[in-house]
Amino acid sequence: MSEAPPRPYRAPVIVPLVRQHVEQAAFLWTQYDAVLARPEEFPDMDEERLARLVERLDAHLDGVRVAGEEGVRLAEEAYEDFPYAGELFVLRMLQPGANGKSVADLDIEKVRAYLEAALDPRG
Repeated sequence: MSEAPPRPYRAPVIVPLVRQHVEQAAFLWTQYDAVLARPEEFPDMDEERLARLVERLDAHLDGVRVAGEEGVRLAEEAYEDFPYAGELFVLRMLQPGANGKSVADLDIEKVRAYLEAALDPRG
């Protein structure tokens, strides 16, 4: 009788840590979007600081992505509890078409249009 091939090791998901990644990514997205939309309100946000913000946002998104289905579930919960642009952005970035994309590579106008349409209460 042959043995089944070993299953790849999957580290356990630490729910509070992944939830924190979801929350931080949502918050950092709102900060990033605000800086791009209204740069005059953020005079200290130079290119270096903006790049660091994007790095932090990408890192938090990666922290949610590595949790797999559990990360998606936690992002869905966050959006149910707080149906705002940041939470929806995180949820959208977990979908297969966005997997692995950096925030810096996104078309900000398309992202804003998607979020606005999806959050519009008139449907």
